[in-house]
Amino acid sequence: MSTGRKLLIASVALNVFLAGALAGGAVWLRSGKAGQGYSLEAAGGRLPDQERRIFRKALREVRRESRQVILDGQQARREAADLLRQPALDTAALTAALERARNADVTMRARLEQRIVEFAAASSAEDRGVLAEGLTRRAGLPPAAKKSP
Repeated sequence: MSTGRKLLIASVALNVFLAGALAGGAVWLRSGKAGQGYSLEAAGGRLPDQERRIFRKALREVRRESRQVILDGQQARREAADLLRQPALDTAALTAALERARNADVTMRARLEQRIVEFAAASSAEDRGVLAEGLTRRAGLPPAAKKSP
């Protein structure tokens, strides 16, 4: 078999593999397997395009404004990991590091949720319904029955 023919076969095989990987990734993303969770933040993924952009922008602003809190939480987790690697465990220091990490997480969650509440307060009933459906769907709850006016 000539070198050119071997390269052609290898190229075709590689292209088939890449096409399969791309198709599989697209199906995985479309099926909602990425970003699983049941947060209000994740529920915003089904908003109409313009509202989704506004929603995500608002959440990015919270993260940007809270950069120091995020960094503090990351540092506390690194300290906890370092403490766990020590030959002798300092439980008081580990407890304190984990508490700092937890406090940073709670602070971030509260800030994000507050911004989502502000977004929802300024949104239409339809958009709030989309958020509600996304929240219950991601939590694995059955859809709520439609209320008649």
